[in-house]
Amino acid sequence: MQEKSSIDAMHLLKLREDLLDSIDEELELAFDDGFNENNSTASNEEKKARANYFRELLRLQGELVKLQDWVVATKQKVVILFEGRDAAGKGGVIKRITQRLNPRVCRVTALPAPNDRERTQWYFQRYVTHLPAAGEIVLFDRSWYNRAGVERVMGFCTEDEYEEFFRTVPEFEKMLLRSGIVLLKYWFSITDDEQHARFLGRIHDPLKQWKLSPMDLESRRLWEDYTRAKETMIERTHIPEAPWWVVQAVDKKRARLNCIDHLLSQFNYHETEHPEVALPARVRNPDYLRHPVPSEMIVPEKY
Repeated sequence: MQEKSSIDAMHLLKLREDLLDSIDEELELAFDDGFNENNSTASNEEKKARANYFRELLRLQGELVKLQDWVVATKQKVVILFEGRDAAGKGGVIKRITQRLNPRVCRVTALPAPNDRERTQWYFQRYVTHLPAAGEIVLFDRSWYNRAGVERVMGFCTEDEYEEFFRTVPEFEKMLLRSGIVLLKYWFSITDDEQHARFLGRIHDPLKQWKLSPMDLESRRLWEDYTRAKETMIERTHIPEAPWWVVQAVDKKRARLNCIDHLLSQFNYHETEHPEVALPARVRNPDYLRHPVPSEMIVPEKY
């Protein structure tokens, strides 16, 4: 009996370590946002808000796992588009959505600029190949709306191609819905000053400079052109069947929580029952002998 109690205590300790490691995953991402755990100047209100953010995020991520299981069990097909200006925070919320999910169920699609062959195809063709099968969720980090944004502003499409996009996209999205796909469209909205501050942050942070491309810098100069393009895009593609949802994203943490909470509210999901899992006993063969690993193959334990 004493041995069983000892084993139970060991298991509880391991479970606690796993939970703390899970929380640390989010802390690692938080450092990417400039979070300083040892910041002694943080007020009690700031510390309380930070703790509440972590608590709510972990709760919402637990709900995302339930949603994932429901999508698999009911063979749903889900597409979620994330659009917004450069540095609006799309990548941050996508990281938090996918952080606890099965990559075989929930995957991210972030397509590069079309190659020469793709430029001769039907515009939507290269996006269609990434649409989900039953039991899958696909998050588009930018989507077919590139034509209404960067391609329009930077002159990468003709006026005829631009107008054809607006004629086609409502029908294309209605076709997706008729095929059984659930489609959600999010626009992450930030202010002029906030984008300016985030760009400066990337310029002066060696770990984030890779996020800035020449196209990003040009988008900063053309803020007003992008604003007009965004307004036209939403006006002409905000349809009852597939409306746009605008996320106020100046505060990154609030934007993530609000977006995930809203995303969950769009599904009438429920917790899926799973058969009880029993860990089988390991087979032990008396003639099995584990060979030692050669010392030159072992990674040095510096930490």
